[in-house]
Amino acid sequence: MGYPAPTMTETNILPVALVDALGERYLSYALSTIMARSLPDVRDGLKPVHRRLLYAMRELGLGAGRAPKKSARVVGDVIGKFHPHGDVAVYDTLVRLAQEFAQRYPLVDGQGNFGNVDGDSAAAMRYTEARLTAVAEALLAGIDQDAVDFRPTYDDEGEEPVVLPARFPNLLANGAQGIAVGMATSIPPHNVGELCDALAHLLAHPDATTEDLTGFIPGPDFPGGGVLVEPRESVLEAYRTGRGGFRLRARWTKDPLPQGQYQILVSEIPYQVRKSQLVEKIADLLNAKKLPLLADIRDESAEDVRIVLEPKSRNVDPAVLMEQLFKLTDLEVRFGLNMNVLDGGRVPRVMPLKDVLQAFLDHRLEVLLRTTRHRIGKIDHRLEVLRGLLVVYLNVDEVLRIIRFADEPKAELIRRFELTEMQADAILNMRLRALHKLEEIALRKEADALTDARAGLQALLDDPKRQRRAIGTELKDIRKAFGDGPLGRRRTEIGTAPATVDVPVEAMVEREPITVFLSAKGWIRAVRGHQADTSDVKYKEGDRERFVVHAETTDKLLLFATNGRFYTLSADRLPRGRGFGEPVRLMVELGNDADVVALRRHDPPGKLLVAAADGRGFVVAEGEVAAQTRAGKQVLNVSGDVEAAACVPAAGDTVAVIGTNRKLLCFPLSEVPEMARGRGVILQKYKDATLADIKVFTAADGLTFASGERTRTETKLDDWLGTRGQVGRQPPRGFPKPNRFGG
Repeated sequence: MGYPAPTMTETNILPVALVDALGERYLSYALSTIMARSLPDVRDGLKPVHRRLLYAMRELGLGAGRAPKKSARVVGDVIGKFHPHGDVAVYDTLVRLAQEFAQRYPLVDGQGNFGNVDGDSAAAMRYTEARLTAVAEALLAGIDQDAVDFRPTYDDEGEEPVVLPARFPNLLANGAQGIAVGMATSIPPHNVGELCDALAHLLAHPDATTEDLTGFIPGPDFPGGGVLVEPRESVLEAYRTGRGGFRLRARWTKDPLPQGQYQILVSEIPYQVRKSQLVEKIADLLNAKKLPLLADIRDESAEDVRIVLEPKSRNVDPAVLMEQLFKLTDLEVRFGLNMNVLDGGRVPRVMPLKDVLQAFLDHRLEVLLRTTRHRIGKIDHRLEVLRGLLVVYLNVDEVLRIIRFADEPKAELIRRFELTEMQADAILNMRLRALHKLEEIALRKEADALTDARAGLQALLDDPKRQRRAIGTELKDIRKAFGDGPLGRRRTEIGTAPATVDVPVEAMVEREPITVFLSAKGWIRAVRGHQADTSDVKYKEGDRERFVVHAETTDKLLLFATNGRFYTLSADRLPRGRGFGEPVRLMVELGNDADVVALRRHDPPGKLLVAAADGRGFVVAEGEVAAQTRAGKQVLNVSGDVEAAACVPAAGDTVAVIGTNRKLLCFPLSEVPEMARGRGVILQKYKDATLADIKVFTAADGLTFASGERTRTETKLDDWLGTRGQVGRQPPRGFPKPNRFGG
């Protein structure tokens, strides 16, 4: 038999617009997420789940010096008494608070498997045990002295603290991260010793600036170390506004090996980077041939991080290799700073560094005043009891008579000696042995000591200077306890901001010597090493040697053609191995009518002397002729039957030019102008002849040319010295008949 459906009356139906109803409910949800889940409190740096977890562990008696209990017991108490959420969420929180690689100053001392930097999960809660650390006890210190407000738990069966007393500056020391509705927070961890120094300075100098405070706090201090490479100006701006970011790099060293080899050891990786995923990412890039400078990667980590990187060769610059890895992997990360927290009034806002530090000092002052008033109240209570007890010693006989014979001794004692109800109860609860004379002396001494203590506490309440001294003493104690020793040592190095390094293309290539051969018919190839003897180099039938250039795989090669264009070739892209190579026309748009005039290793700082067959030429800076496309770069303007004939280094002070009419002319290089492009000026005058060869040399060293199998140097050049544009004279005896200087 079913039950009748409930009926609705007009009295419980409210006409509300859907947009208003949704907006109101969404706002309630957003505020609940912000206030009760995602944003930490600026005073203790904790979210509600963290606060409830620590308080529950304290209630279980899991102090730093006590035996730990199963994590399942802790999680059960938290979700049963304070935090009605899933056990997985609470246990994950407990695990994170115990991880030394996640927390700069862990709040939970975990025993068992609590995960690792590779991202492996912790063991189940039934296998692990936990207790509070000394840092967590510092956060809870004074909580039983009315230091903070309490509120009812979710089921009204108990109470929980609204905020912890927090002697330890946890917000900045351990940092925080969270995502709320429409806002987020991201605060990196810092060094507590530096925080205490900055707090002490701010306590003594309330008008201190952010620049002053960053003199004590140069930047975050991450649990895993690393190197902070953010510029000083960016760090200042981030702390000044509460928003910004920090570039964090892995720490690495070059480990020398025998025979000039080396390897790179990575000993610290950035915060919140999983080592296993980092190694896997680098290995994937290596397999995809996106890391040409890297040969192999190995993870040799045990308790400490040890990632081994092997370069392709010993000639690879380790700094360039690491720059490439920093760009492509999480060996460099950017940790955002967004100090969006709940302030003392439980209002979310972004706070700069100074405001965060000041909020902590304000909270500690409030805690100091509240605990001091609490202690005064306890002393007043005890003094009131002592004053009542001392009445007994002054009137022992009368007190005994009243207790023995009065029908209502309590009321009679109150009336007879003007006692309070509490004093009368204390007298009635006395034991007879307490009437001994020595007990009276002890009570009087206790009363005097409590009176003096109360005076000191009252003086503390009345004097702001004493309050600041007391807070300063607390900061010194915290610094001594947690800022010194191995725990307090700064782990993250404050490095200098690296200059923007564009890894050049040539850095991607293994650096090794090669010899480049270009045949007379335009076939080009490269072989390993600098070959001095090229007699055994083979060419196609009917082909022969034309140009031989010693270079390295990281070099660029300049090719100058009869069309007056320069072409650029990458040495590492030349055909290698056995065979005759490939036609150079397939690599550059040389054209069918052009031929190669010169092939040389590109030297950007140098200068070149280019000349056409009609005897015109000029000097051009070598850095200006490199072509960016296969079409080359037009430098020497030629037209008609005139073609480019020569390209030689302009290294010396004298130009030697000889024509097909076998006339040699020498003149100063200074007479040749430097141009970017054009036809140039007349170097040698011809009639029914063309330019055969050209050379730049130093006059003091003499003119060198090939004479048979020997090399000859002519030092007496008076017969051939002249000025640019002359015809010249017959060369010296023994000069090669092809009219080429050779060598």
